[in-house]
Amino acid sequence: MNGMCMGRSRKRGMWWRVAALAIACLLCSYARAPAAESRIKVSRRARALQPGEVLLLQAESDKPLDRLRAEAFGREFPMFPESGGLRWTGLVGIDLETAAGRYPLRIRGAGPGGEAVYWEEELPVRAKQFPVRRLTVDEKFVSPPPEVLTRIREEAEKVRAVFAQVTPRRFWSGTFRAPVPGPVISEFGKRSVYNEQPRSPHTGTDFRAAAGTPVRAPDAGRVALAAELYYSGKTVIVDHGFGLYSYFGHLSAVSVLEGAMVAAGDIVGRVGATGLATGPHLHWSVRLVGTRVDPMSLLSLFAPRAPAGKR
Repeated sequence: MNGMCMGRSRKRGMWWRVAALAIACLLCSYARAPAAESRIKVSRRARALQPGEVLLLQAESDKPLDRLRAEAFGREFPMFPESGGLRWTGLVGIDLETAAGRYPLRIRGAGPGGEAVYWEEELPVRAKQFPVRRLTVDEKFVSPPPEVLTRIREEAEKVRAVFAQVTPRRFWSGTFRAPVPGPVISEFGKRSVYNEQPRSPHTGTDFRAAAGTPVRAPDAGRVALAAELYYSGKTVIVDHGFGLYSYFGHLSAVSVLEGAMVAAGDIVGRVGATGLATGPHLHWSVRLVGTRVDPMSLLSLFAPRAPAGKR
């Protein structure tokens, strides 16, 4: 009899230990459960989903958020708040040499209470064929003399260092405008052949303009570089903030100093034919968090939109 009682007692003790362990695990799971996620709606707009294009992202939240960023193509693209953190805007670049395929676009962030925000979709990037241009130029630009090779390497590294910086501040606002009024004479992405020797693709857009034409900042920013470079001649780089840069080459004159702030429309230089150039024109390149994108794609995102039902 005593043995049976002791057996029952042991079973009851084991049952209570199991029950206590289950309750402890349940309480622990509640303690570790993340806060409820904020809900966001995301819209995107782009001229096309192809190499060299810029995407405009807009996210709306059901509650104010503390931070938000986009991730795509192995890079992080900052987003900035509006409407007290209920609306966020950002730009994403598809690099010139991105292969066709499907790429994840993710948006991550957090609310004031630390609750997680997450959104994801796939971007179906289509291939793009770029034209080829053949130019005859001074042989020194195709096969530079040995005494300038060190200069070329140092200048290339200096420009790379500028583009590698993602200023944690946005200077630009509103609408981007073309820096000169002339038409495009050489498109972004063209494959160049100089004196029958293939070269890297054209990473900017060339505009026709007479020598001396004012070159105006397409939007506000800080002058990150103002120098004369071997290939692009007199050059100005404007940092628009959040990893967005404008690069102006072949200028006849530079009108700004490094570190100066410029407003949209301010004159940063004048059109020329310095460096590797066959005649006066403006070369305008745009970098977005290191991606090489078409300036015309950036302009298209901020062009006035026709009312619904009109073309």
